[in-house]
Amino acid sequence: MQTTLNNDVTFEGTGLHSGETVRVVVRPAPANTGIVFRRIDLPEQPELPALWKDVIVSPLNTRLSNEAGVVVSTIEHLMAALAGCGVHNAIVDVDGPEVPILDGSAARFVRGLVNAGLRRIAAPLRAIEILRDVEVSEGGAYARLSPATTLQIDFEIDFTDAAIGRQQKTLNMANGAFVRELCDSRTFCRSADVDAMHANGLALGGSVENAVVVDGDQVLTPGGLRHADEAVRHKMLDALGDLYTAGAPILGRYTGTRSGHAMTNKLLHALFDQPDAWRWVTCDDKILARLPGVGVSTADLDAVA
Repeated sequence: MQTTLNNDVTFEGTGLHSGETVRVVVRPAPANTGIVFRRIDLPEQPELPALWKDVIVSPLNTRLSNEAGVVVSTIEHLMAALAGCGVHNAIVDVDGPEVPILDGSAARFVRGLVNAGLRRIAAPLRAIEILRDVEVSEGGAYARLSPATTLQIDFEIDFTDAAIGRQQKTLNMANGAFVRELCDSRTFCRSADVDAMHANGLALGGSVENAVVVDGDQVLTPGGLRHADEAVRHKMLDALGDLYTAGAPILGRYTGTRSGHAMTNKLLHALFDQPDAWRWVTCDDKILARLPGVGVSTADLDAVA
């Protein structure tokens, strides 16, 4: 059984890269639409399906592009919210080249989607079942997909900054785990990196208001951390959003060490280049019950900052 939203949901905020106000409207869509972004600020309102093969590799965000060079950047937090809330079909209208960064997490996206509610569509849902290990690596970083009956994420990071350090976390993403455990965790960066990007005209909308900014052992963002391991939780949030560009829910275990957007996209390319490593499965009631977002309600929002 596929799902879409009951109603339109509108979000407005600052674009991370431009620093300008961006408006997004997430709209219900028919069965088998998937997640499609639409640039409504352009004359022909081009559509960009949120698929791995149309992702531009970037260390800072996940960016879609079509053959005409039209882009939509920073889709990963909204994609994570859609995956974590179990939304299979939606049209995302964006009035600019990027999705707003909001507070640097997916919490506001999740609240809007959950409050809008889901509508079931009488159409079978297919998932991607991982049949054998697929792994990619680069330097000291790697990402792997392994067989599992649910989507599981296992992530490890290791930063020299004492405010972050080494962190590891594993979660089964079924039964609203994303909403309760991950969605309010914000992106993070070093203070020196923010200064360098601003000096080069990059991340003009980035600030302590929409990221956890650290300097050595100090957290500069007002209010400090929402979780002691907020950094690794955010990396897991990013991974869920990036994995959703597979075009369907994944039944498998994602393991990432020092991984990021580019590595996860590289992993999806490797997966789909090996037809014997995966297969389509039609979700019966047992599989549906194990997918992210199934059973999520407004009560799950009580655990969100």
